[in-house]
Amino acid sequence: MGFSSLHAQKKNESYQLHISRATSSIVVDGVVDELAWQAAEVATDFWMVLPMDTSRCKVRTDVRMTYDAQNVYLSAVCYHGNIEGPYIVESLRRDWAFAKNDNFIFFMDTFDDQTNGFTFGTNAAGAQWDGLLYEGGKANLSWDNKWTSVVRNYPDRYVLELAIPFKTIRYKRGISRWGINFSRQDLKTTEKSSWTPIQRQFPTASLALTGVLVWDQPPPQPGPNISIIPYALTGLTRNYEENTPTHSRFDAGLDAKVAVTSSLNLDLTVNPDFSQVDVDQQVTNLDRYELFFPEKRQFFLENGDQFTNFGYSTIRPFFSRRIGLGGVPIRFGARLSGKLNKDWRIGLMDMQTGRVDETGLPSQNFAVIALQRRIFARSNIGLMFVNKESLAHTPVTDKPTYTRFNRNIGLEYNLASANNFWSGKALYVKSFSPETNDPEQSGNDAVYAANLQYNTRRWLIGGQVESVGKNYTAEAGYVPRRGYERLMGTIGYTFLPTRSGVLSHGPTLTSTYFFDPAGRQSDNENYLSYIVTFRSKSVFTGWIATDYVRLLQPFDPTNSGQQTLSTGTEHYWTAWGTQFVSKPQSVFTYGFSSRYGGYYADGTRLNLTADIGYRFQPYVSLAASANYNDIRLPQPWGHTTFWLVGPRFDLTLTNKLYLTTFVQYNEQQKNMNVNARVQWRYKPASDFFLVYTDNYLPNSAQIGQDVPGFLSVKNRALVLKWTYWWNL
Repeated sequence: MGFSSLHAQKKNESYQLHISRATSSIVVDGVVDELAWQAAEVATDFWMVLPMDTSRCKVRTDVRMTYDAQNVYLSAVCYHGNIEGPYIVESLRRDWAFAKNDNFIFFMDTFDDQTNGFTFGTNAAGAQWDGLLYEGGKANLSWDNKWTSVVRNYPDRYVLELAIPFKTIRYKRGISRWGINFSRQDLKTTEKSSWTPIQRQFPTASLALTGVLVWDQPPPQPGPNISIIPYALTGLTRNYEENTPTHSRFDAGLDAKVAVTSSLNLDLTVNPDFSQVDVDQQVTNLDRYELFFPEKRQFFLENGDQFTNFGYSTIRPFFSRRIGLGGVPIRFGARLSGKLNKDWRIGLMDMQTGRVDETGLPSQNFAVIALQRRIFARSNIGLMFVNKESLAHTPVTDKPTYTRFNRNIGLEYNLASANNFWSGKALYVKSFSPETNDPEQSGNDAVYAANLQYNTRRWLIGGQVESVGKNYTAEAGYVPRRGYERLMGTIGYTFLPTRSGVLSHGPTLTSTYFFDPAGRQSDNENYLSYIVTFRSKSVFTGWIATDYVRLLQPFDPTNSGQQTLSTGTEHYWTAWGTQFVSKPQSVFTYGFSSRYGGYYADGTRLNLTADIGYRFQPYVSLAASANYNDIRLPQPWGHTTFWLVGPRFDLTLTNKLYLTTFVQYNEQQKNMNVNARVQWRYKPASDFFLVYTDNYLPNSAQIGQDVPGFLSVKNRALVLKWTYWWNL
């Protein structure tokens, strides 16, 4: 199968489910005894995806769909398998981890373009899952919208019933066929199944492999679709380190969603606040470059892939987390995004931030234009323009100087074959900054990159090239490294034994080479791993790697503010490691990893991590992670150790009332913080949040360190926030 499949029709075209208007009213109660359900067509006799992908599944699932003027409805009857015992879930927390829950989820490709869509579902206890699908089958679960569901449990099955308002999703006016697929996971039997046949190397979310939802008539238009989402917030903060009085605050703001068409949406925001967003999970940073943390703020998420996924993971001309974090206020913003038709997508965004007098940061405007045109079966061409501009900025002598503007314009081609085996990208981006008389700062301000990957049941073969100019800048993006060329190749093979306790096993070799602007090699890594996946769903990985680094700038190998290694010094080492993740069926789960070997300056580094979890299902989930680094280097660094510990407690009284407490102790950053959040979803997409945060003074978490005492508070905050989703 090759590039001729670019023009082929959808692989699972023959799998069709006909949906008709409901013949009776439907009450979402998990009973499914209405006449409308009895008249609906049934999707059943699913295919097994795991542990094998060559036969029908053994655990039965029956799915029906219908609709009325306001909602599309789905019911799923999920029968238990032949293994005794209760269902397995993590908790009632929303957007649970797929691998740790018995669940039913489904995927809607409402434009039938095999690229973007929506996913909804629940676990066996009724906790909801919803997200946006992008790039043909990746899911962004931070998206949140209005819909209702009920799960009812019976001795031999659990039954899901849900209603999704047409106003919640986006679809093309007049279209009478959507892509659709249904996925079921039953952990006791270790069986993952799908309505359409899907090879095991692909996720069940793969939109190229969906069937067809055939409407008896085009879905009804939702009519005027305007949502107003106000918030009000009050809170108390106190800085104990500076011994300042307690500061109170009150804020209010507004988001609005306006459906320009059923497939094109206008989002507006005034004075937004994101204090309720999950805290970032800290990591020990021993890298020479900036780390990446994902966007979780609702305003930036719908159709966010068109903005933030332009480029590669380390070459992003636009990254929304550059806007409004670190105490920088967002004053207002607007975004128009969605489909113009089946082939064209558009994204326009404009965000305005306020000035910050303490740092001299001026008011700034961020404007982004993204345009995408589908070609062939699933491929597309994308164009992006990004403009970051400082407004009325007058440099101050004792404050940082900020550039007047930074602009990026880029073009990319995304390859995705109809059979899902081939994928790739070709990219060109150029940056523009204020003119300078320094010739060192002109030219070399572009990016060229391309990759191609072939992925079948047994083979994984890929290659990638990148060239990033030393003067390329993306101030509104994420490009942690500049002035290099990179070559990378990957080859892997998977063995698929039958009648064995091992589900699959096989090696993967990845080689990466970096070159400086003069063409001299600056880094390389060869990484050979062997992965064994057991039928129980536990996974063991062993690996060995060789590294070479020629430093292009000074670097502290402990990243803790100590002396640096000199530019131009060369470092070689070999390291090995292991990783194990236990089977998810147990109420007690665990995992560990190890890394031991050489390090910079002929030193050694030992890294050990452990993760444990225990659940009292479905109400309580306990988890803890620990990361230990032992670095031994010559003087002046000597012997350095870092602990990173993060226990987490989730109490889910219902699928609408949650308490999450997350503690993080980061010895490298000399910080310990506690974040506790209560969320009550009193109506769909409408919430009360109570958020408590403590940060502690450096070293105060270490017994015997009086600064001024054990667990001395650095600063503390308490926030109460109310949101309401109001449909006009």
